[in-house]
Amino acid sequence: MSRPIQVNNLTKAINQPVRVGYCDSFLCRLRGLMFRASLEIDEGLLLVEKRDSRLDTSIHMFFVPFDLAVFWINAEMTVVDKVIARSWRPAYFPKAEARYTLEIHPSRWGNYEIGDKVEFKNV
Repeated sequence: MSRPIQVNNLTKAINQPVRVGYCDSFLCRLRGLMFRASLEIDEGLLLVEKRDSRLDTSIHMFFVPFDLAVFWINAEMTVVDKVIARSWRPAYFPKAEARYTLEIHPSRWGNYEIGDKVEFKNV
């Protein structure tokens, strides 16, 4: 089970920072958000890798029946790419190496921009 964390944007204020599951185990990353019926506006996952990589932080949307706002964050805690990932699409890769993949509700698309600095806090 993933532990909850809060993802704060240090570059611009967000009225309600997103709270997501911190997902650093192989099984947690493997399952991701597959097979869920829906995603609430305040739910999501932060997929954590051991190092910055384009390949290791790529995602697929098979068995995810809803769209996601996806943000890639590098080890320096900077957002390096973002995309609206459409359900049932085969693959998305970040434009730059990243260590973290933040998957949240698409209505939160404007919460983070490329170049923003973020921090993770335990909740």
